[in-house]
Amino acid sequence: MGRWPRPGLLLLGLLAGACGLALLAYCCARFDRRRRTAPDFQRRLRERRRKEREQAKEHEKEMRERKDTAKVQEFFLQEIQLGELWLERGEQKKAIEHLTNAISLCDHPAELMNILQQTLPPQVFEMLEHRIPYITQRLEAALSEQDPPDE
Repeated sequence: MGRWPRPGLLLLGLLAGACGLALLAYCCARFDRRRRTAPDFQRRLRERRRKEREQAKEHEKEMRERKDTAKVQEFFLQEIQLGELWLERGEQKKAIEHLTNAISLCDHPAELMNILQQTLPPQVFEMLEHRIPYITQRLEAALSEQDPPDE
């Protein structure tokens, strides 16, 4: 078995470790005091906290937009389904109303129109084409009422 170091060396090692630890604590305390007494410390601290608050608000906004996007998608699917339902029942005017609502919400209305042209009877698609300008005007009016102009 190995021998234990001499008691003098053990004491010297412990003393060196304690001195190193004391020096580290002193340096940390001095650095912290110099940082806090710096003239621009409070300003930088306020700026950092303001940036953190802005980032938190931005994150909340993104989450709300995702929820809003999910609601829009749900409403879009609901309008398509209602349009199909009213077509099955023979109520073409009600079907057109719901389909135009779906078109106004769609990100790619031209693609949706191509799909509807292939699936709808020609007279219903023609009615739909004539109804689109009115729905667009109604949507623009609703958006202008909802969003006040920026000045």
